[in-house]
Amino acid sequence: MVLTRSFVRAKRPCTDGFRWFVRQFDEGGNYQELLDTMVAAGRVGDACWLLEQFGPTGEVRVVDAIEADAVVFAGTLQVRGNVDVEGKLHVGGGLQVDGGVRVGGDLIVGGDLRVEGNVRGEGRVTIDGDLRAGWGVESAGDLHCGGEARIGWDLRCGGRLRIDGNAFIGLELHSEGELRCGKGLQVGGDIRAEANVRVGQGIAAGGSVHGAMHLEAGWGIKAGGLISAEAAIRAGESLQAGEGIRAGNGYGVFAGLDVQVESWESSARVSAPEKPAGLMSGWWAGPALC
Repeated sequence: MVLTRSFVRAKRPCTDGFRWFVRQFDEGGNYQELLDTMVAAGRVGDACWLLEQFGPTGEVRVVDAIEADAVVFAGTLQVRGNVDVEGKLHVGGGLQVDGGVRVGGDLIVGGDLRVEGNVRGEGRVTIDGDLRAGWGVESAGDLHCGGEARIGWDLRCGGRLRIDGNAFIGLELHSEGELRCGKGLQVGGDIRAEANVRVGQGIAAGGSVHGAMHLEAGWGIKAGGLISAEAAIRAGESLQAGEGIRAGNGYGVFAGLDVQVESWESSARVSAPEKPAGLMSGWWAGPALC
């Protein structure tokens, strides 16, 4: 794919960036070669802008490993070893890594991210497709996954966490900001968010579930430990906790919000060792049998 001067000008680049482009490439050049040259010259922001304007390509590049100051690639990258990037890593297509990934800046992937080992991003992490990690995922900033997330170990997010599809986390999930999941959320251990927790379908946790503000699920919430929030707890169907259900001071516990009252006994059951204080709706069923 060749980008000409007129193509780039039509996207209304900044004056400084366009002048540099003309000095370096005159009438234009190969898309990926332009990106590589910009990154080598330290103009990573310009390279990312170009990728955002002209989008991904079908090119697939296979390498043994990546160790670089920054990477901007329009196609799909397949890496047999590890990825270690000091600054930004921006891939227009997918990224498949047989080892681990460490990125000192933002990690942006336009397709799926599939990593056999650990993923660590010291900026924000944005994955437009699915996220698969054999080990854990750690993001110092916001993390957004536009598809489904499957993570073998922990998921730790230093900002806001948003997963548009289903999420399956093998061990612990901890978000320093708001936690949003568009479909179902299943976690082997504890779920903890330092703000609201909003899940479109059900929540299932082997440990406890805690939201520092409101805790909401479109379907039910099931936890082996405690279900707690510092504000209200709201579930469209049932609530079941092995250790207890506790809303914040002055807030209520609501089950069966999406179920007709006559169906509460079967579809809006509230089970815990003790009846929750402030239970406003749902069928109190007592302690769970299993």
